[in-house]
Amino acid sequence: MQISDLSPTIRENVRRGVVIPAQPLALDADRQFDSRYQTALTRYYIDAGAGGIAVGVHSTQFAIRDPSIALYEPVLRLASDVIDEYAGAQGRELFKVAGVCGKTKQAICEAEFAVSQRYHACLLSLAALADESIDELISHCREVAQVMPVIGFYLQPAVGGCVLPYEFWREFAEIENVIAIKLAPFNRYQTLDVVRAVCDADRDDAITLYTGNDDNIIADLLTPYHIVTDHGEKRVRIRGGLLGHWCVWTRTAVELLDEIHAVLDRGGDIPSELLSRNIQVTDCNAAFFDAANGFAGCIPGIHEVLRRQGLLAGTWCLDPNEVLSSGQSKEIDRVIAAYPHLHDNAFVRENLSRWLR
Repeated sequence: MQISDLSPTIRENVRRGVVIPAQPLALDADRQFDSRYQTALTRYYIDAGAGGIAVGVHSTQFAIRDPSIALYEPVLRLASDVIDEYAGAQGRELFKVAGVCGKTKQAICEAEFAVSQRYHACLLSLAALADESIDELISHCREVAQVMPVIGFYLQPAVGGCVLPYEFWREFAEIENVIAIKLAPFNRYQTLDVVRAVCDADRDDAITLYTGNDDNIIADLLTPYHIVTDHGEKRVRIRGGLLGHWCVWTRTAVELLDEIHAVLDRGGDIPSELLSRNIQVTDCNAAFFDAANGFAGCIPGIHEVLRRQGLLAGTWCLDPNEVLSSGQSKEIDRVIAAYPHLHDNAFVRENLSRWLR
């Protein structure tokens, strides 16, 4: 599948910049897959106005691929079916992103399955190839890109990623079937490496940049980059977000991105309030993702926020040892009380019974 095979609506939405939540995994108290709550989460994201959903990614827990768990295919299949049925009934198309990881053989198998389930692109993790050379990494990416459109993924090392230098991204940007890059190194220098590489490759009109920097979301979306290249000066920006942070409070995330698009379309000065809100969002993310403890509680943290809203039955993870850190619940209490304008509790209350039906 090539980018040209995607519908004009999908291509235009991706290019414009949309909210793409990274979907968590719904489990019951026995740590078994809970399809009812998984379905409710998908319906929530659709009604919240998300432009896409990413499934089988870090927030969905990489352990779903363990043969003893074997949830990768059921989770991807259910999400795709619900999107097609629920969003389709509203006359909407959502950009469906499948997480793909592992060595080349595994990655190709996952990509082929994603294509069979009508996913539009894969978010390609390179964590399993951290010790490979740049040439070997590029070869791997090219092979996966022959199966389906690829979203490059710069994942921070603290949660399993690896450092990927400018030289890698410069070559990666030459791959024709790359549709976007998710920037999530949580590092200004490394974020700039990717932006420069795409511009230097003269691919800024083909590859759309998405933030995954949960520590700097609004600033990422507001920042204009002026990059001088051999092709002339490039003016680019990060247009949307593919974020674990946006799998909670998704309705307000959609409103936020719409507001940012409107501000940038209008031109002129950036309201200082948006810059202040950037710090508020970062403060919330620190609590949800457990930054104080090296992100140890990042997945239970987002589960806890969803549990409080009724969108998950509990905070259970596949690993019984993956739980909220000491003091994390109080930090979540604090940010919810401090920033009531950032949550979408009323929207969830109004619709929860319908999503769980």
